[in-house]
Amino acid sequence: MAQRLNYAHLSPEHFKALMALSAEVQNSAIEQTILDLVSIRASQMNACAFCLDMHCKEATLHGERPLRLHHIAAWRDSTLFTPRERAALAWTEALTKLSDGGVADELYERVRGHLSEKEVSDLSFQIVTVNAWNRVSLSVKAVPGSADKMFGLDKAGLE
Repeated sequence: MAQRLNYAHLSPEHFKALMALSAEVQNSAIEQTILDLVSIRASQMNACAFCLDMHCKEATLHGERPLRLHHIAAWRDSTLFTPRERAALAWTEALTKLSDGGVADELYERVRGHLSEKEVSDLSFQIVTVNAWNRVSLSVKAVPGSADKMFGLDKAGLE
């Protein structure tokens, strides 16, 4: 499978801006473990193989346990996630697949029981950014693993 077009080359200013946003959301009030979990969950929901591949490798490099990676798709039924991680995953699902009327007040209040307003705000920007990358990657049929060397993901040992 070949990638349809090279969006980084064709629209370098937009690519750089989205890369800058991606780098900035990494400097958030949210711990890296949760940033990794929500990136993986959003990419699963959007069926973006390129981003899912990338985020699983990143999480591995950040020290995430393989079993937890396998459980993300079924996080509601897994005992491997903390209440704070569950809140972040629920928020991820709500923002990735918006329902009519947006995010329910009940979910917001439940999430706020585990995350501060600043953390909810930072997390929201992380989710929006991942969803943007998912949509770009899906539209051009980005090939999973094709950017591993560029991003140092080949060190994850997940070929």
